[in-house]
Amino acid sequence: MASFFSLTALLGGLLIGLAAMIYFLFLGRVMGVSGILSTTSSKHGFTLWRALFIVGILISPWIYSVFAEVPVAELTNNKALLIIGGLLVGLGAGLSSGCTSGHSICGIARLSPSSIVVTMIFMVAGGVSVFIVKHLLGL
Repeated sequence: MASFFSLTALLGGLLIGLAAMIYFLFLGRVMGVSGILSTTSSKHGFTLWRALFIVGILISPWIYSVFAEVPVAELTNNKALLIIGGLLVGLGAGLSSGCTSGHSICGIARLSPSSIVVTMIFMVAGGVSVFIVKHLLGL
């Protein structure tokens, strides 16, 4: 790794921040993906902005690929590990009352003490998980 600077990462971060700001200004809410997804099929009902948000998430890798090469993600073939990982992510989002996008992007920007603590827990848990899976289990 010759340099830590990435123009695409910088632009992506700026776009995410801009989207969170616009979302908050127009809807008065924190832009958290888990909250938006969970309210799409609940008593809140279907709304155009929720559908567009979800479509935007789904097509963003294709849009990115127009401008740059999409990094190849390394996934395991171990179905049990994928299921456990997915359940743990869902459990963590449920226990922390939100996901990384809501807490780490929007919550920290609002200087929310709980979001700062939850983000630190997300980061430590992620680091511990990588250490266990890569170095202890050798997967």
